[in-house]
Amino acid sequence: MNLKANTIGQTDIKVTSLGFGGAPLGAVGGRITDEEAAAILKAAYDGGIRYFDTAPLYGHGLSEKRIGTTLKSFKRSEFVLSTKVGRLLVSLAEGQRNEGMRDKEPFSIRYDYSYSAARTSLETSIERLGFDRIDILLCHDIDLWTHGDDQPEIFKAAADGILPALSDLRKEGVIGAFGLGVNEWRVCSQVMDLFDVDCFLLAGRFTLLEQEPLDEFLPKCVDKNVSVIVGGPYNSGLLASEDRKRATYDYKPVDDSRWDRAQRIRAVCQNHDTDMRTAALQYPLQHPAVASVIPGMWSLDEVEMNLDLMGQDIPLELWNDLAGAGLVRKILS
Repeated sequence: MNLKANTIGQTDIKVTSLGFGGAPLGAVGGRITDEEAAAILKAAYDGGIRYFDTAPLYGHGLSEKRIGTTLKSFKRSEFVLSTKVGRLLVSLAEGQRNEGMRDKEPFSIRYDYSYSAARTSLETSIERLGFDRIDILLCHDIDLWTHGDDQPEIFKAAADGILPALSDLRKEGVIGAFGLGVNEWRVCSQVMDLFDVDCFLLAGRFTLLEQEPLDEFLPKCVDKNVSVIVGGPYNSGLLASEDRKRATYDYKPVDDSRWDRAQRIRAVCQNHDTDMRTAALQYPLQHPAVASVIPGMWSLDEVEMNLDLMGQDIPLELWNDLAGAGLVRKILS
């Protein structure tokens, strides 16, 4: 599939409009074999995807290892790779395991947003991935969503330590771009006021269900020429599931209000012979600040589905009707 390539900020890095979210490849652990993971990644590459995202958090390094092992068979210049810093992988006794991961890697996680941690984390990610460089390096989860009442202290530590380190790494040519990978847009806006960032990976906050970033954040990104990568375009599953029992929002069982809203959106999409998943995947890309959407994928079926949905045409009347019903705001480019 011939996916559109979009430039990240003011860099020369180009990402495909559909990217590969690598979290599930680590999170599912032994539910898939390394060989199955390789087949999934190869199918994504063969389908035209040229942007792959991962992080040490995902499977305590397993996602990075699986992505690196498979992508080594392709020319390094033909794809873009992003990973994250802020969580160091340490021995089981030195940190805490993430309960959402089903891997059996012999590591735990310790938050560290210091200057030195950026280089340490990058070096170990490069070892796991097996490449000599990372294109985009993101400071991971310095938002209220992750840290709660401790967030102000975490933000200060990152602003004094890891974010200046990422800026220096870019100046040195070690990385091509830097920014944040978070679940809230407000912290991104704060960072934009303090640092000359290139991009943000914003998960779950600019979707068919949520358009608050249209008011302040996305126009600010356009003004500053900062790109947005949208993670979690299905809101962790709600916008992709017709089964209430399996539907989740922010990785938790969905509440009645959001479920009902999603079904109203689904009904409008069906009136236009459009799969709601198609609308969910393509909606964010209408905004000029958005460079890529990166749903998580952990099966061949999911890869094939997302590639197919990206190729579907959506009638303009669908967006008009969703906006007219007060369900989804129309994006005016």
